[in-house]
Amino acid sequence: MSDAVTTPEPGESSPPTGHGHGHAHGGPVLKMAVGAIGVVFGDIGTSPLYALRDTFAGHHPLPLDRLHVFGIISLMFWSMMIIVTLKYVTVIMRADNKGEGGSLALLALINKSTPGRRWSGGIILLGVFATALFYGDSMITPAVSVLGAIEGMAVYQPGLAPLVVPLVVGILVFLFFIQSRGTARVATFFGPIMLVYFAVISVLGVVSILQMPSVAWALSPHYAVQMFIADPFRGFLAMGAAVLAVTGAEALYADMGHFGRAPIRFSWLWFVLPALTLNYLGQASLLMRDPASLESPFYFLAPEWFQYPLLIIASLAAIIASQAVISGAFSVTQQAIQLGFIPRMTIKHTSETAAGQIYIPVINWALMIAVILLVLVFQRSSNLTAAYGIAVTGAMMIDNFLLAVVLFQLWKWKPWMSVPLLAAFFLLDAAYLSANLTKIPDGGWVPLVMGLGIFTLLTTWSRGRTLMRQNMAEGAIPIEVFTKSAHSSAARVGGTAIFMASTASGVPSALLHNIKHNKVLHERVVVLTVAIQDVPYVEESERFEIKDLGQGFYRMTMRFGFLEETDVPAALARVTVCGAPFEMMKTSFFLSRQTLITSSKPGMAIWREKLFSWMLRNAASAMEFFRLPTNRVVELGSQIEI
Repeated sequence: MSDAVTTPEPGESSPPTGHGHGHAHGGPVLKMAVGAIGVVFGDIGTSPLYALRDTFAGHHPLPLDRLHVFGIISLMFWSMMIIVTLKYVTVIMRADNKGEGGSLALLALINKSTPGRRWSGGIILLGVFATALFYGDSMITPAVSVLGAIEGMAVYQPGLAPLVVPLVVGILVFLFFIQSRGTARVATFFGPIMLVYFAVISVLGVVSILQMPSVAWALSPHYAVQMFIADPFRGFLAMGAAVLAVTGAEALYADMGHFGRAPIRFSWLWFVLPALTLNYLGQASLLMRDPASLESPFYFLAPEWFQYPLLIIASLAAIIASQAVISGAFSVTQQAIQLGFIPRMTIKHTSETAAGQIYIPVINWALMIAVILLVLVFQRSSNLTAAYGIAVTGAMMIDNFLLAVVLFQLWKWKPWMSVPLLAAFFLLDAAYLSANLTKIPDGGWVPLVMGLGIFTLLTTWSRGRTLMRQNMAEGAIPIEVFTKSAHSSAARVGGTAIFMASTASGVPSALLHNIKHNKVLHERVVVLTVAIQDVPYVEESERFEIKDLGQGFYRMTMRFGFLEETDVPAALARVTVCGAPFEMMKTSFFLSRQTLITSSKPGMAIWREKLFSWMLRNAASAMEFFRLPTNRVVELGSQIEI
């Protein structure tokens, strides 16, 4: 491995950072709001397909009577108000890292703003586990959304039930196969399709409400309280299904960098929230009037002539929800790579203009296999919803801890303001998480196993990199001492040699091996460290830090934000203070590739060392990661123990 990129280590602050900036949120709010509806709200928007049904026909069914129907509608509505509107839209979305949101962006912000804190290691582990749960969510969302939509086919024509699973698998395979072509063109249709979807479910809800207007009283919070007083145990268990109404809330925060805070807030408050509320009330009205519609209260809202159009619209919405979460997995992976939690992977940019349009083959195919296995094993969306809730509620609970650090340490809120707010969030999320933990035997173990497995991989990679750097730093020679002795002991040849180094001190092993074996030095020698910052983007004025060491030697630090592409040749073309301009055909890049030897040294268990070694061997080439010209790269290897 050429460990030539430095990233913020757990518990440490990053090197000095520039004043990064987020995406440019150009265009009117309304236009951006339509785009947000197409990408951000697909997950929570498709919840009506299964959320209310699973409350009364899931693993812990409630009696289908006025007390419980009104109680659950009240619970769902106020959960959307407290968790989505208050917690995410109003409070957490203010905690942006130069315009970017999501657990890793927030973690980087906390890490940068509170260096040296004794508790920072625990916060980092929580943030990493939230990321691991997000990957579990990325596997479950496409499976449950597409299954929930296509099952409408069997609702209308029971004889077609055997075709549901094969059709779902076919749709998912197609969806994953088109990822490499980029989603820019397809995404232009996402917003309008989701607008139609939300408009349709609103109208269907209103039509049903008009047949029983008294159902609107269910929005009163006292009905939820009344249900818990009259039937506390079953009410508690029902929360495991009711939480499905807020799945996807974390996507509002994670996608903030793509659309901006204002468009997402506008979309939620003025379009998505009213549409969901009307549809849930409509389903409640239908269940009160016709208990037999419990098989699928969403699809039975439609009159007979509109059943198949609704099936098509809902299926498109489910596919869009799946597409959005797959794209989110690519973005989170890119952040995790840059922040040092995942090995380098091949990242392909599918758009010449949109930096966020990326495709990561390894993640794409791993997700496809996992999603298809989930569909084949669980068969029905009602079986998968047990697994769904734990991933979502676990991530939401972790966000509370990160938010607590933000409120107390970054924003310096007074306790009388922050404590009641955090108490409300913790209480509600803890209740939802506890209710979902009762579903572990029914499938809730799936995201926990996935999350623990991915958490182990992420922390093993981060810890292994730290130990490798410490080991390499122990025997490092000061660069100033080396340049004086090397100048007189080696022949100089024309051209430029760039030696990639993982730290901004010492001499990279590739340079030492070059002197030892080749006994030559180029006319210009640059020791280059690529430093990933705790901000999404770095200002161009702070991109480079260059030190002239004399005798044709230079030490350069090149800074990138954790959302930027590490295109080293493109950045070098803009350097004007390091001698003559860099010409790629006269420049050679020397990379150090370390081979890990497991040992009994303290630091990591042997099995984790072997796991780290496997990840090291399978990491993508540094040449590709740094976009280096293939015919100008030389790799020199060495062995190292950790």
